[in-house]
Amino acid sequence: MKGVRHDLPAGTGYHELAVGEYGKAADGKFYCRTPDGRIGGLANHTITEHEDGTITVSPSILVDSGNGERWHGFLERGVWRAC
Repeated sequence: MKGVRHDLPAGTGYHELAVGEYGKAADGKFYCRTPDGRIGGLANHTITEHEDGTITVSPSILVDSGNGERWHGFLERGVWRAC
């Protein structure tokens, strides 16, 4: 799935990200909404910003809802890929 970068201006929150979007908040932290709709913070990841505005996140992204359901995969040059 091709993601879309949506940087968040001051006064907005990561909850405003749509499915597949990712972006930088006003405080400089990156957030994402995975292809299945889970919201994740990327503070424990290395973010590479590319010239076209896309990002690559490493290591892989694991978002756990706390109820046993989770999404695990990659965001590479703005493209989502599940494990």
